[in-house]
Amino acid sequence: MKNQFYSTFSSPFRTFTIVWRENTSQIQLERIFLSDLDVKSEGKALKSFKFITLGKNPSIDLFAEKIQRFFEGKIIEFDLKILNFNRCYEIQKRVLLAEYQIPRGCVSTYKRIADYIGLKNGARVVGNALAKNPFPIIIPCHRAIKTNGEIGGFQGGFHMKCALLRMEGIDIINERKVNTNKIFY
Repeated sequence: MKNQFYSTFSSPFRTFTIVWRENTSQIQLERIFLSDLDVKSEGKALKSFKFITLGKNPSIDLFAEKIQRFFEGKIIEFDLKILNFNRCYEIQKRVLLAEYQIPRGCVSTYKRIADYIGLKNGARVVGNALAKNPFPIIIPCHRAIKTNGEIGGFQGGFHMKCALLRMEGIDIINERKVNTNKIFY
């Protein structure tokens, strides 16, 4: 697709890559990729978007700086207006918006999020929607855990999820579970 670009930025977790679309007067963020232990973010972006080109944009640079400050432990409010939710299916969008509301320093479970958005027995649906979250960090899917308190998965990997939770003041017990006294929903 024309007018799609990407830029890669440094972080304490290797790199992250932002893919965006540029129209006449509007920038829309299409996707954020996080590096994991196996694949760098830029490789993930190039595999997922066949026709993107390396680009630079001041709005994207500012957005990336906010993400970098978040990684430094700063309290950052992200504006969702720049995000293109058109790539999301309707239930996924509802899950992502519910996840966005979970405040820093709190976690929620896949089941609680499902109950909150009216999805009876929908924990697995929530987990799948978050696994495909196109906007990690902005939509803080690292704040979702299993009902039994186990950490669960994350696009940036288990160690990154633990580091982000610790950075937000969440206690992790036995390297596998969180202290759920700060539960939301």
